[in-house]
Amino acid sequence: MHSYTIRRATSAPADLLNFESSFWEAAEILKVDHYYPQSSSHHPNVRAKVLHDEQNLYVVFDVQDRYVRVVAKGYQSMVCKDACVEFFVRPKADKGYLNFENSGGGAQLCYYIEDSQRAPDGFKKFTKLPNEWMEQTKILHSLPSRVEPEMTDPTHWRLALTIPRTVLEAYVGPTGKWAGQTWRANFFKCADESSHPHWASWSPVEGKLDFHQPQYFGQIVLA
Repeated sequence: MHSYTIRRATSAPADLLNFESSFWEAAEILKVDHYYPQSSSHHPNVRAKVLHDEQNLYVVFDVQDRYVRVVAKGYQSMVCKDACVEFFVRPKADKGYLNFENSGGGAQLCYYIEDSQRAPDGFKKFTKLPNEWMEQTKILHSLPSRVEPEMTDPTHWRLALTIPRTVLEAYVGPTGKWAGQTWRANFFKCADESSHPHWASWSPVEGKLDFHQPQYFGQIVLA
């Protein structure tokens, strides 16, 4: 099982979109590099870092991409069709997980999923996070909010998230002191409707093309 240590931030959050900033120096680098065989020949170089300060998770993605298209608008839009990065996190083994899906242009989709079995309206048991919670999640992005037509040249882009404890606890309940805990999570990159579609994960996912398989989540250890 893949494992990643989320270290404690050593300074106040600043310059979160800069992968090389002093704030991120304490963070380990993980790679989203397990590509589904259904992917095209285009395999972006995707890296991520995560830190915490007991009140927030800070996540940044660094993507060396190509064939970038961004058209999703607004909250809870189908961002997976665009150039997209995703962070799924399950703080408690007996609770569901939250999927923070973000287009390169900053549009976001987020559910709390308790049963990921597919159903006509999405999943067997899930809740769409309302705006009141997602307004607390800060999103920074280097791409414009819309990229159309597709950019076929090599493109370097980044996206950063601040996820407050309050958002997680609204769905999974009190999480206590984070340091010392082990959660489950996965990180993804996709672009369903790019001219060169691809689907990649940090922790390998077997079988069907579906990110929503929590049995394949890796471990994240909060230091």
